[in-house]
Amino acid sequence: MILRSFLAVLAACLSLSMPGFAQTDDTRAATGGAQTLEDILARQRGEVVDDSAMRAATGDPDSAAGIAEQLGTLGGASDPDLWRALRYGSADITVSSRSPAAGVIIQDGGMEWLQFREGPLAHYGGYLLLGMIAVLVLFYLTRGKIRIDGGASGQTILRFNAVERFGHWLMAGSFIVLAVTGLVMIFGRLALIPLLGKDVYAPIANVGKWAHNNLAWAFMAGLAIVIVVWIADNFPNKHDLKWLAKGGGLFSTGVHPPAKKFNAGQKIIFWSVVVLGVSISLSGLSLLFPFELPMFAKTFVVLNATGLPQLFGFGELPTVLGPHQEMQLAQAWHGIVAFVFMAIIIAHIYLGSVGMEGAFDAVGTGEVDVQWAKEHHALWYEETRGAASRDAPAEPAE
Repeated sequence: MILRSFLAVLAACLSLSMPGFAQTDDTRAATGGAQTLEDILARQRGEVVDDSAMRAATGDPDSAAGIAEQLGTLGGASDPDLWRALRYGSADITVSSRSPAAGVIIQDGGMEWLQFREGPLAHYGGYLLLGMIAVLVLFYLTRGKIRIDGGASGQTILRFNAVERFGHWLMAGSFIVLAVTGLVMIFGRLALIPLLGKDVYAPIANVGKWAHNNLAWAFMAGLAIVIVVWIADNFPNKHDLKWLAKGGGLFSTGVHPPAKKFNAGQKIIFWSVVVLGVSISLSGLSLLFPFELPMFAKTFVVLNATGLPQLFGFGELPTVLGPHQEMQLAQAWHGIVAFVFMAIIIAHIYLGSVGMEGAFDAVGTGEVDVQWAKEHHALWYEETRGAASRDAPAEPAE
C-alpha cells in the first residue's frame, strides 16, 4: 500500500510538468494521462491496456515557446515524449541504412511475441506432441502390431519406384532434422539451458540453426517431388467412404476395406502434408529473407473480405503491419504449423514402422509382400496385376 501510494503521488507530481496530457475527469486524471500502477500490473497479466493517451502525448514542436522567451524550449518535446514517439512508431527519424526495418528503433509488440513464443506456443505445442505419443502407446498396448492376417507369402510386388522413394526420404529425412532443431530452438531457454547450461547449449543451437536454415531447401524440394508423383493417386473416391466407415480395419483383426494405391487414411496424411508443408515453407521463406517477403497484411485483407474474422469475434484484422510485426507473425505461424505437422508425422511414422507389419518395406526397398498388398490395397493390387498381365510378352505359338 505504501508503494502504491508513493507511485500515485509521484505520478501526479510528474503529470504537472508533462506537456500534452490534458487533465480530465477519467480514472487517469491523477497521472495526467500517464500509465498507472494498474496499467503496469494489467500488462504483466497479459491484459489489454488503453494506451491511447500515451500514443498521443509525443510532443508538439509547433507549439513550443521561443528560445528567447523565459523557459523557452528547443523542440517542444521532452525526453519522455521522444521515447513514447519511438515506442509507438510516430517519431520523425532519419537512418543511413536502407533496409525496411532500419527505422524501427523500439518495437512495442516484441514482448507480446516473446510471451506467446515461450507461453502458449511452447506449452500447448509440447502437450500436443506428448499427447500424440501417449495415444499411440495406448493404441499399441490395446491393439498391438497390425499383422498380415494371411501370413507373408514370400512373393513381392513393386509399390514405389526409385523416384517416389527418393522424394519421400528427401522430405522425410530433412523434416526430422528440421523438427529436432526447431524444438531445440523453441525449448532452449525453457528447458535445455537449465538442463545443459549455456556453454553446452550454445554450440548445439548454433549448429542447429545452420542445419534448420539450409535443410529447409531439401524439405521444399522433397515436398515438390512428392506432390508431383503422388497427387494423381490421392484424390478422393467412393472407396474412401467405405474405408472410413470401417476405420480402415485398424481397430479390428481381419477387417480390410478395399483401397487403391492410397487408402483414405493415407490420403488424409498426404493432403495434410501438402497443406501444412506449403504453409510452413512460405512462412519459412519469409523468415529466411527477413523483411523481404511480408505475407500477413495481404492475407488479412483476404480474410477480412470473407467475413470469417468478424464471424468468430476477432473483428477486422489489421491490414497495415510494420516489418517487425510481419516477422513476428511469420515466426508464430511457423511454430503453430510445425507442432501440428510434427504430431501428424509422429502418427504416420508409427503406422509405417512398428505399428504395421510390412508397411516400411514400401518406402524401404519399394517392394511389398503380395499378401500385404492384397489385404491393405486390394484394388491397387488387382489393377497392377492386370496391367502386368497385359504388358507381359505373349507365349510363342507351338
